[in-house]
Amino acid sequence: MREPLVARMREFGTTVFATMTRLAVETGSINLGQGFPDTDGPEEMLERAVEAIRGGFNQYPPGPGVPELRHAVSEHQKDGYGLDYDPDGEVLVTVGATEAIAAAVLALCEPGDEVIVFEPYYDSYAAAIALAGAVRVPVPLRVDAGRFTFDPGELAAAVSPRTRAILVNSPHNPTGTVFTRAELAAIADLCEARDLIAITDEVYEHLTFDGVEHLPLATFPGMRERTVTISSAGKTFSVTGWKVGWVCAPYAMVSAVQAVKQFMTFTSSAPWQLAVAYGLRHDMEWVASQRASLSAKRDRLMVGLAASGFEVLRPAGTYFIQADIRPLGFDDGLAFARRLPERAGVVAIPTQVFYDHPEYGARYVRFAFCKRDDVIDEAVERLKRL
Repeated sequence: MREPLVARMREFGTTVFATMTRLAVETGSINLGQGFPDTDGPEEMLERAVEAIRGGFNQYPPGPGVPELRHAVSEHQKDGYGLDYDPDGEVLVTVGATEAIAAAVLALCEPGDEVIVFEPYYDSYAAAIALAGAVRVPVPLRVDAGRFTFDPGELAAAVSPRTRAILVNSPHNPTGTVFTRAELAAIADLCEARDLIAITDEVYEHLTFDGVEHLPLATFPGMRERTVTISSAGKTFSVTGWKVGWVCAPYAMVSAVQAVKQFMTFTSSAPWQLAVAYGLRHDMEWVASQRASLSAKRDRLMVGLAASGFEVLRPAGTYFIQADIRPLGFDDGLAFARRLPERAGVVAIPTQVFYDHPEYGARYVRFAFCKRDDVIDEAVERLKRL
């Protein structure tokens, strides 16, 4: 029988996260690869989900999302960023940000359209672009002055007559960089000049450190009208398993995304939606304390990685640290990550798997610090074997 998987998806097999997690289980290693916390979110928000289940809120919620959550998201955007979105038409609830990104790309891009992505990029971006029959055009992030950034000239040169959209992720996974006002202004100016749509993945919007500010691209002049803003509850409230995300965009764009989304999952997670609405309105102080805790965890792991011989880059946001393996005598992150569980009993993710040009990221591996302090400390002890 011929290969059953369609050609455009054959480059996407088992994700690196599944592979490395399986390796962690097989070797009894500490998993600092996949980015999920090992503690739960705010207790009152969790209790609201339990109450919703026990209160009979267990059937299909409205397709666009429960009104309580759509209004809470609208309030969040207004209070946090000064962005006005009508909860009845400019906010759409999705099954996490991953579905939102896929639905947006499928809705807004025709086959053959080009989508610019900054590499390294989260792996679902490439799959969503492939599903749409679109063409991904990578623009590399390179290390300059201790952080990953892009060359505005390279970004402008990547735009062609077929370019439809730019997919922007800030705070950025997997590098931990947070785009500056100047960097975002360059993206905004290019979108305006070349009539491009921006699809922004802002799931780490509340997880920035050292006073670094998250600036939504939609707040820049002329960008609200051409930006599909995506975020979710998973990272903000440490409930990655709930898969509650949302889209904020002008009416026509939200209508387009919903037209696709309704045939992917239609709707989901009724109790969690009510709980997240509560969280956005009442638990942002918990989020602030979580951010402070994560900042301390980041520093804890950075010190340990440096002591083990890595050259460590200081992330301004997210859950992740990039570590250069060359001081340890390695230059192939994939080979290093495969051997690390056996050598040290720790799992990391090779950064090069997030590139179209893997040679750009071959010297880096990604470690997640969204773990309990005792887990981080044990991982650091094990890494001393290197």
